[in-house]
Amino acid sequence: MSSNDGSSDRVREVKVIAPINIALVKYWGKRNEDLMLPLNDSISLSINDMCAKTRVRIGASVKKDSVSINGSNVCLSKHPGFLRCFKEVRRLIRKRSIISETAGKSEKHDYFSKFEVVSETNFPIEAGLASSAAGFAAIAYGLGQIYQLNISDIIRVARMGSGSACRSILSGLVHWKAGTAEDGTDCICETVFPEDYWPTLRSLILVTSHGTKKVSSSNGMQSTVKTSKLLQARMDIVPEQITRLRNAFRDRNFEQLAKVIMSDSGQLHALCMDTMPSLRYLNDNSWYLMQLIHALNRHCKDTKVAYTFDAGPNCCLFLESVNVPLILAAVNKYCKLRSDLIGV
Repeated sequence: MSSNDGSSDRVREVKVIAPINIALVKYWGKRNEDLMLPLNDSISLSINDMCAKTRVRIGASVKKDSVSINGSNVCLSKHPGFLRCFKEVRRLIRKRSIISETAGKSEKHDYFSKFEVVSETNFPIEAGLASSAAGFAAIAYGLGQIYQLNISDIIRVARMGSGSACRSILSGLVHWKAGTAEDGTDCICETVFPEDYWPTLRSLILVTSHGTKKVSSSNGMQSTVKTSKLLQARMDIVPEQITRLRNAFRDRNFEQLAKVIMSDSGQLHALCMDTMPSLRYLNDNSWYLMQLIHALNRHCKDTKVAYTFDAGPNCCLFLESVNVPLILAAVNKYCKLRSDLIGV
């Protein structure tokens, strides 16, 4: 996460670069929709090469809240995440104003200011590549810089926009803890290991579709919570998955890491299929890639590469740097994705 602050008496502007993050143990479903509190913990890695470059601007010349993504204006009434995000920032500013007044301090708190957001991404949006995570993390961090919010508040603002966005505020292996408090005070993020802890770990993104998914993650989660009979079993398994993944990462044990990543990806999509009506986020190319990865690992008699899919058809591979040439050669030989392959 990086930012560049430019300000004047009339206008304050911050430019932010925020990465997507790929959940290795995923969250699916919320225990509180209003506060954006997840049902289960999740853990992720940021993919810095895939990012949202965002300008956040406030000032007298900004007359209304507005968001533009990749040159297209967003209808805020159809995307409540932006409204929640902006509302939370204003609530925090108002709260700080009340505290200052109570303490007898005279400070200017412009919680009536409007926000202008202009964002560009270098990856498909709404296609299962955690685009909302990068976007809302950038907005939250930018507004946080303008209003000098602390990191806990910035994480909360990001979460109000999109749950997974809070994981993009921090770097490295990030653990998002669901917590149990009704007000969400114990719903926090922490960096478990810094981004340079496993320097030989690499990722490859295989884009199988640039299209927008038919059912958003938010709507899909709500349907799963209401209808899936497998959801409770998934909730029971997650703590063990988290522990296994943290231990594998601590030991830099790729084989164990791969087992957790692939099994967790499968569990997510099993939940989606168990939802009524079923949620089919994967496409034929997604299934082909899974079969290819398992075939490669069998052929090598070793686990060389692992796949994971968020709520979309696009694939994220994890592997050791020494195996990148082998996997690239296999992908180039057996897949028609060469122009849509991103190495990180």
